[in-house]
Formats: sequence, structure tokens, C-alpha cells
Amino acid sequence: MRLIPYQPHDIDEPQELVAAIRARRGGPLLNLDRMLLHSPPLARGWNGYLRAVRTELAVSPRLRELAICVVARLTGADYEFGQHGPEFLKAGGTARQLDAVGRLGAADLDASAFDAREQAIIGLATEMTRNVHVSRATLEAARAALANDRQMVEMVGVIAAYNMVSRFLVALDVEPE
Repeated sequence: MRLIPYQPHDIDEPQELVAAIRARRGGPLLNLDRMLLHSPPLARGWNGYLRAVRTELAVSPRLRELAICVVARLTGADYEFGQHGPEFLKAGGTARQLDAVGRLGAADLDASAFDAREQAIIGLATEMTRNVHVSRATLEAARAALANDRQMVEMVGVIAAYNMVSRFLVALDVEPE
């Protein structure tokens, strides 16, 4: 049972912050937002940071969403996987790939569903999530899979950010809508 209840669906204070979150979401607040709004400073920073991670980076949206889904599955963040699985498909991922990622942790990865670039990003997300420390070989494979150093830094940032998100969701038992 959840220790901390969600803020109400119709919360409207602080007005500017709630409006910004609703605008980023394109409508109603998610359960994640309603939990974050217990701390307006945290919610404000989160909203700005995750908006940038989701909309302002040069890294491929498909690879970004693949990495997020890997993090979600490895950390048991069903909420995150449910939010980002459809985004992975919209960005060009396949149902077969999403199914393979969905089985991570319960089964070995069906590597045949992924090209070498995707496998390198899965390896990076896996090592960062499970071990924190990443081997040189994994870093080199991920760097080769991306266009430049900016994209490498961004991909590491995406994976780090969504490890934060998943840990928040799991620790506070945030449920899918």
C-alpha cells in the first residue's frame, strides 16, 4: 500500500507550475506529476529537466526510448515501461523489439531483434543500470553507435535520468494510470 497519497487530479496550485506540467503533458496530470507536486520545487525542476531530455536532445528518439525501456524493465518500473513503450513504437521501434525488451530480466535478450547500434545502446543501459560502472568495451561500442560525442553524452544522460525516474516511481509505488 502506498504510503504517500497522490495530490488530487484537479490540483491547481502553484498555478504556473501546474499549468506548465499540464502543457508538457498535453492535458491531465499523470500519477507521477501528482506525486511530484507534493514538492513544488522538485516538480518544477523535474518538469524542466525531463522536458529537455525528451525534446531538446540530438540523440535519436528511437534509441533514447529504447534505452528508457531497458532501464524501466531492469528496475521493475512498470509505470515507466507503460509510458515509454508506445513512445518507442512511435519513434520507429518494432513490436518484436518491445516484446524482447519487455522480457528482460525474466529471460535473456533476443539479440536477433536488434541491429548492432541498438545492441550497443542496450548494453550501455544495462551496465549503467545494473552496475553503475560501465566497461570500456561497452562505452566504445555505444560511442561507435552514435554520431558524435554530444550524442554519447546525451545518451548517458538519458539513461541516468531515467534511472532516477524509475527509482522514484518504484520507491513511492506510483501506479500506472
